[in-house]
Amino acid sequence: MYFYELHESDDELFASVILAHDAEYDEQEFLDIVLEAQESIGKTFEEESLIEGIAAELERKHGFVEVEANLRAAVRVSAEEGETAITAVDERQATIPTEEEDFRTMLVEVEPEDRPYRDN
Repeated sequence: MYFYELHESDDELFASVILAHDAEYDEQEFLDIVLEAQESIGKTFEEESLIEGIAAELERKHGFVEVEANLRAAVRVSAEEGETAITAVDERQATIPTEEEDFRTMLVEVEPEDRPYRDN
């Protein structure tokens, strides 16, 4: 399974959609089909955002699957004791972070020997 991301942002909000596909597309191939999907839907998409409209078109024409739709559990992890808790999946999308909760995610590949801790 291969994963692909569509994201858009403005001054206030960053949104992203994660898609999965059983075929591997290189960056240029993925860009080409995203541009094709964007041109196809124009400004007439029914979804709430452009990236959701493109994701729906990629699902219809190329068999991509939106990962979010298959999400079964979400956990907000905190370094503070007692603060790690389940977040209802349907509430997770509706939550708009306040300034105190504003955060971004980043995928970082770390070699096992570079981890600050190791499983024993």
